[in-house]
Amino acid sequence: MKRIKLLIIILSCILVSSCIPHKDTIYLQNKADSTNDSIPYNLSEIQKPYRIQVNDILNIRVKALDQETVSILNPTGEDNLNAGSAERAYFDGFTVDVHGNIRVPTLGYINVLGFTTEEIEKKIEQQLLEEQFKETANIFVTVKLAGLRYTANGEVGAPGSKVLFTERVNIFEAIANVGEIPITGNKKDVLIIRQYPQGQQIHHLDLTDLKVMQSPYYYIQPNDIIYVKPLKQKSIGTGETAISSISAIASILSLLTTGILLYSRL
Repeated sequence: MKRIKLLIIILSCILVSSCIPHKDTIYLQNKADSTNDSIPYNLSEIQKPYRIQVNDILNIRVKALDQETVSILNPTGEDNLNAGSAERAYFDGFTVDVHGNIRVPTLGYINVLGFTTEEIEKKIEQQLLEEQFKETANIFVTVKLAGLRYTANGEVGAPGSKVLFTERVNIFEAIANVGEIPITGNKKDVLIIRQYPQGQQIHHLDLTDLKVMQSPYYYIQPNDIIYVKPLKQKSIGTGETAISSISAIASILSLLTTGILLYSRL
């Protein structure tokens, strides 16, 4: 009988430790402790414009009073009319090579590494006015990223790569587009693996903390990798909720009790 009581105590401890706390499943709480990386005091740091990196794809369009004079600068996409948006962006866009350059018709190679899209617009417009057109041509250049591509792995509904055709995407929007984080996912320590000229760096975000919106990594960037770690409760396999844990432990107790009774009758 003492052994059964000891077994019940041990299993009860396992039950308590295996349940996922309710507070670990709620986003944006007011918390004192945080795992968020580098939360700035100056919120303007979060709004810094993105600077172009290697392998980014740019969508460039040039307009003028006489549109035929700039038609060579604007991709027609005639060969890819049946392609989807991501494919069209790949074929019609200008990919930044390993040297940070794009090759534009009539203009040749232009270095765009580390520039914002607004700076590239001014750079191309200035070069066109210096080499090919006059002020009266009213040249108008627009440069945009050809979609924001990122990858989400780990404990998300639909792991994989995603392309969103928008200029700004925060971490919650990015995760929502890959199927949300299940209850077994660790919302308190989501990893952002980000590309930099010197290599990759890992940043940590606590999505259960309200202050995550102040983090410079709250908005994702092109080519980011989002990794959501599983909670230890998933590895234990005792259940995601208290009810499921109780059911699992009740089954184990039932089997053990039956075994003990049968053994005692021998």
